Amino acid sequence: MTTEQLYQRFSEHPSVSTDSRNIQPDSLFFALKGPNFDGNQYAADALGKGAAWSVVDDPTLPDNEKFIVVENVLQALQQLAAFHRKQLGIPVLGITGSNGKTTTKELIVAVLQQKYQVTSTQGNLNNHIGVPLTLLKMNANTEIAVVEMGANHPGEIAELCQIADPDLGIITNIGKAHLEGFGSFEGVIRTKSELYNHLRKKKGACFINIDNELLMKQAEGLEQLTYGSSAQAQLRGELQASAYYLTVKALFPKGWLYLKSKLIGAYNFENLLAAARIGLHFEVDPLKIQKAIEQYMPTNNRSQLITKGSNKIILDAYNANPTSMLAALKNLESINQPNKMVILGDMLELGPDSSEEHQKIADYLNQQDFETILLVGKEFSAVQTGTKTKKFDNAELLSDYLRQQKPLENKLILIKGSRGIKLERVLDQI
Repeated sequence: MTTEQLYQRFSEHPSVSTDSRNIQPDSLFFALKGPNFDGNQYAADALGKGAAWSVVDDPTLPDNEKFIVVENVLQALQQLAAFHRKQLGIPVLGITGSNGKTTTKELIVAVLQQKYQVTSTQGNLNNHIGVPLTLLKMNANTEIAVVEMGANHPGEIAELCQIADPDLGIITNIGKAHLEGFGSFEGVIRTKSELYNHLRKKKGACFINIDNELLMKQAEGLEQLTYGSSAQAQLRGELQASAYYLTVKALFPKGWLYLKSKLIGAYNFENLLAAARIGLHFEVDPLKIQKAIEQYMPTNNRSQLITKGSNKIILDAYNANPTSMLAALKNLESINQPNKMVILGDMLELGPDSSEEHQKIADYLNQQDFETILLVGKEFSAVQTGTKTKKFDNAELLSDYLRQQKPLENKLILIKGSRGIKLERVLDQI
């Protein structure tokens, strides 16, 4: 079956399912394969649960008039999504980066929703399956799409650009993340810059932090819609002193506005400003941009400020790499409050650089005046540390330790680590 023919079926049944345990009524079920499952085995079951058609690629399946047989189900899903994106002809904004891309995406969506119907990546559906699913959620009411693109291997951003075909793009930053898959920091730079390469060919434009020399170098020859602290930025911002939450003073065409957020950390300055710059490009009223940023609440263990008794907790336990870890520690250091405590978990997927990068963080900690330092994970357990540092192999052992100590009081606590370390589990002991 051709993509055009499959698109006709999708037009009649504009809903897609990929999990037979959670079938949307009257949907197309795509029988994807994974390392431990083969969706073809559940194709008939999906029909029984209400799917209109099952798209399969196993020619040995029993005949069923409701099976749509294709050569490769994943490719069929991706090609269908790319075809659908072209039919709608709306602006698509692609977003990638080593740190902050999900928070930036959510801020962008909050701003754009003040004026437009927006379809965007939900959760972390930012890979070769998630991007097509996001595009296929677009309908005739969608006016702008915001598509997050993740990668941990070379070529992945280019592949996602082939599917989503963004007209506009933003790279939040390029840092030392997923070094294991990319091979080196240079590999990260090349892969993230695949978004710029796509936009160059398409004669699109990028939103870019003018203060970031690396990004500016990679974006040469591409139309640049700028933001940053420099006077040359098209949207200029100034970081404002505040106890916890981030406030940015931004210069809009008609004057300065204070953008007060519920985000923790100076490292979110550029993310917030990026959302404002994108809103400005799409002619969202600056007062509505201000309102959207003020009302946005971070969730899912990202840059959240939590109060438990007399303790304040900066919870940022969804992701971690050397760049974001150092930024979080510098932010904690900048807050004018005593009794600071640090709970850090391993930074995963760093490959051969892992030991060195964990030791660099430990060395930085040794130079700071934090009251208590607790490190969690196999990598951090192997580093050389100072006397005020305690190390634990996993979050459960740390929880046991905290349970046996007297209750914490009047602490400012940073909790930061990779998702796999599950540091949010220690919250119950604070």
